[in-house]
Formats: sequence, structure tokens, C-alpha cells
Amino acid sequence: MPFTLATSHHSELIIKKSRFIGCVEPVSGREEAVARVEQLRAEHPDSRHVCWALMAGGQSAANDDGEPSGTAGRPMLEVLRHQELEGVLATVVRYFGGIKLGAGGLVRAYTDAVAQALIGVDRVPLIPTRTVNVTVPYTLEGAVRRELDSLGAALLDVRHGTDVELSVQVADDRLAELTARVNDLTGGRAAWR
Repeated sequence: MPFTLATSHHSELIIKKSRFIGCVEPVSGREEAVARVEQLRAEHPDSRHVCWALMAGGQSAANDDGEPSGTAGRPMLEVLRHQELEGVLATVVRYFGGIKLGAGGLVRAYTDAVAQALIGVDRVPLIPTRTVNVTVPYTLEGAVRRELDSLGAALLDVRHGTDVELSVQVADDRLAELTARVNDLTGGRAAWR
């Protein structure tokens, strides 16, 4: 089951005089991630590298930002994959301390910075949901709302016209049960879209 993060979390490592500032945070997609990386560059103008990895929207991305190819972004991405994270950006800001770490040392440093940032962070299970619309008679609106609540469905919008149209977000694995219960409750008078 994939997870996302409830909040951002940071770590800091000093390895052979280089400072590695790791951060993991929830993001909605690549656009937000790139904006966040640019913000970090502005916040840390004296840093040598701002490397990052992203798992969001079923897509992944990794950027070494000038480190030798495959020594920063890709290892950070593997940490996110191993933790089954989705909708998460991992960044590591590096202040170079004057001592080269070698390829293996860089991989360990960037991996450790992300892994340390993930310690103690609250993971939130990602439950696939679907938005559906159902139209019911006015007299049954209250009963239908109670059914929605009992199944953990979120009421997104209500439109009152000839009948009541409810826009509902429900977990994919609860949709069939919701449909059956509302159809039973309304005697088949519910119209689904």
C-alpha cells in the first residue's frame, strides 16, 4: 500500500566536513516540486548542490544537480520507492566541505540524509478514491447523507433542483457497497453519474 507524508521532516548530517541537509515533504506533483527546489536554492545560495527525487502522480524524477551521475538523485529516489512513498519530494542541500567523498561515499551520504529525514515522520496511507454524483428525491436526502457518513464518504457538493444532486468522494473499495445501500434505501430511485 502506498503512503504519503503528513508533514515535512528534516535531517542534517556532517560527513568529512560536508554538510547535508535532507528534507522529505508531501507535494502534489512535479510543478510544486520544481518550485520547492528553486525555493531551496534561493534559501541556500552558498550551497554547492540541491539534489532531489520525486515520486508523485505515478511518475518519478531524480536530479543530481552537478554531482557525478547516479550518485545523488537516483539513490534518493530508491529510498522513496523502498518506503512505498507517493506524492513525496526528497531534497538534499549539500555544502561542500573540501574533501571529496567518491561515488560510494556520495551515494551513502545522500541515501542516509533522506533515510534520516524519514525517521519519525508520520506516514499516511493513500487510499484510492472516486468522485461520483447521485441524484435522489428530497425526502431521502437526510437518509442518504447518513449512509454516506457511515461509509466514510466525503460530501463535496450539494445542488438542490427538482431533486437533490450530491457529489461524493468515496474510497474505491467502498463504491459498490455505497451504490447498493443507496439504491436499496431509495428503492432504486437514485440516479448515478
